[in-house]
Amino acid sequence: MIKIFIGYDPREAVAYNVLSHSIQVRSSQPVAITPINLSQLKTQMWRDRSDIQSTEFSFSRFLTPYLCNYDGWAIFMDCDMLMLDDISKLWDLRDEKFTVQCVKHNHIPKETRKFLNQAQTVYEKKNWSSVMLLNCRRCQNLTPEYINTASGLELHCFRWLSDEKQIGTIPHRWNHLVDYDPAETIDKISNLHFTSGGPYYTAYENCGYSDVWTTEREHMLFARKD
Repeated sequence: MIKIFIGYDPREAVAYNVLSHSIQVRSSQPVAITPINLSQLKTQMWRDRSDIQSTEFSFSRFLTPYLCNYDGWAIFMDCDMLMLDDISKLWDLRDEKFTVQCVKHNHIPKETRKFLNQAQTVYEKKNWSSVMLLNCRRCQNLTPEYINTASGLELHCFRWLSDEKQIGTIPHRWNHLVDYDPAETIDKISNLHFTSGGPYYTAYENCGYSDVWTTEREHMLFARKD
């Protein structure tokens, strides 16, 4: 069973559901998909929301190992994504040498605002934590107490690890930053990330690969009429 946790924000409910569908229809192995939803985590997340926190799951994503009882492996993904490949191929990249594996972006956005007019922040290792393969038994310092008190930079820059050698690399195709990374044909991308804003927002309805996302949404809504 592939354990997948997806950040959930009620302002992007359609994104969560389309991503879940895109994973389900392409996976060759059973998957268990769990939303990281603050309304279900009231005893685990109590920190106040920060002005620079763009989604409800900015910090709660790091609860994934705790929610797995610090056992086995799990995948975390932001909801503003679209899976174009069999997620079991990502799952097969697990390497016991590492605590976490991710795409190591060098992402320096030029704009100052993003979706819903939120501030676009720049920091080291930006977007590394948006797709993570987590070796949960090695993440026992990610307790609810720590996650509720650590700074955003401590969490997203992986300062909870004693050594950066614990961070393994996965191929770039698993976290393609739409309209930042050079455009590629679909066969060279495994996972699209609409990091500035997805086509479900009016301001981004013509963003890169918007037609791919819209087609996936229509497939998700399909129901036989007879």
